[in-house]
Amino acid sequence: MIVFDRVDRAFGDKWAVKDLSLEIPRGEVFGLLGPNGAGKTTAIRMMTGILEPTEGTISVAGHDIVQDPIKAKSVTGYVPDRAFLYEKLTVREFLTFVASVYGIDKHTAGERIDALCVKFDIKDIEDSYIEGCSQGMRQRVLFSAALIHEPQVLVFDEPIVGLDPFGVELVKELVRELSAKGTTVFFATHILAIAADLCQRVGLIDNGKLIALKSREEVASHEGGLEGLFMKELKGRGR
Repeated sequence: MIVFDRVDRAFGDKWAVKDLSLEIPRGEVFGLLGPNGAGKTTAIRMMTGILEPTEGTISVAGHDIVQDPIKAKSVTGYVPDRAFLYEKLTVREFLTFVASVYGIDKHTAGERIDALCVKFDIKDIEDSYIEGCSQGMRQRVLFSAALIHEPQVLVFDEPIVGLDPFGVELVKELVRELSAKGTTVFFATHILAIAADLCQRVGLIDNGKLIALKSREEVASHEGGLEGLFMKELKGRGR
């Protein structure tokens, strides 16, 4: 469902991502982990078409993100680490706008917005202007926007930023539900407990290079779990 094929990304003379190859099948929950500046956000921004790879290719549901960006983006939902929202729109107006971008008819859009507002417990603020919403409520709005077109692939960059414990549990339940229905979920996070709880596989990236790729079973069998594995791999590289 998601394929990185020998992907590089340079900024000037610095490599943010180097020789990244990954294949993530339909329905898998995959976590990309790494220290600050490791290349996680750059990888996600390339996968979602915000940045182009310097070398290599990325495909989403069989669509090359550079050669066929509209089709690739049409099957992808994305929640960035720093989101841009239209402050002067109400929550419902914003979600209606997003639905129109994806070509969803008004009736279907209305039904989906109603359902998402209930799912993310934002029904009470649907007519409030986004500028007056808390960080946690904004995050819930973003999740709603990412799901409104029923994507095949869902991409998160630090998905629980700003969420309270109830919001965190909501996102965890959502990820499990979507995976069970066949949606592929790809996210980057610093919170190892979330990754250990949700991911079928995790990849560890450092200095732009994938240095470890482990299944849930391999993580569980490692002394110290995911945190122990994380620290062992990084210390082995001189950190």
